[in-house]
Amino acid sequence: MANILYLAPLKVRDPAAMGASVSGALRDENAVTTLGFTRGPRHLEYHYYEAIVMQDLMHTVVQAERDGYDAVVIGCFYDLGLQEARELSERMVITAPCESSVLLAGSLGHTFSVIVGRRKWIPQMHDNVRRYGMESRLASFRYIDLWVPQYHEDEAETARRFHEVGRKAVEEDGAETIVLGCTASAGFYQELQDALGVPVIDSALAAVKHAEYLVDLRDRFGWSHSKIGGWESPPASELAEWSLRDQYEPANVKEIWTDLGVLPGAPVRGN
Repeated sequence: MANILYLAPLKVRDPAAMGASVSGALRDENAVTTLGFTRGPRHLEYHYYEAIVMQDLMHTVVQAERDGYDAVVIGCFYDLGLQEARELSERMVITAPCESSVLLAGSLGHTFSVIVGRRKWIPQMHDNVRRYGMESRLASFRYIDLWVPQYHEDEAETARRFHEVGRKAVEEDGAETIVLGCTASAGFYQELQDALGVPVIDSALAAVKHAEYLVDLRDRFGWSHSKIGGWESPPASELAEWSLRDQYEPANVKEIWTDLGVLPGAPVRGN
């Protein structure tokens, strides 16, 4: 059984919707718990917002491993803190939506396009696609000119914009697969997939399923994140000598969490 923590690294306005977006994604024997923060920004469209949530994100990853989770999914398509979290994790699987989605897209088609909310997002996300070695398969980025909080204000209009730019990505840019480049895109992939006739990847679902898959590989074959090289963990001796956790970690990490609802079958965890 895999116990997976899905973490929205921001202050969530609609906890029920956040939990529902990944409900039912896993096999019956596995479970997911969804969390957000009690403080901080409500979206991460600016680098400053990312910077101020990083500390809470890292503390949550450390606490999740203490609590025995098998995996943490960082629920933001910027893949905020993915490399840092893999440094800190000794056994847990860590995934995030962009990496999970583009690797999947490369398995489902020769080329893919990423549909995002605003032009502002593209440079950082493009850098991540390059980091993951998938730039040669990238047909295009397209944007629907909506901020994250606007995705679900008028869902019919959001769906219309997805369809418009998705059609251009397929017909003009040559995309064989579409990635919805924001976890706020939950609920839109199926209709768009049916209309376009190509795979349309919901990035939140892709990250959760990727985590489930990697936990299975770890448990069955011992294949997990390498700790030699880029994801080598900080020396325990330095953490202790410099008292970093004493200085920066809240006395009770869980005070910064918002429980977004324990989904059916998920374990209830105490302090």
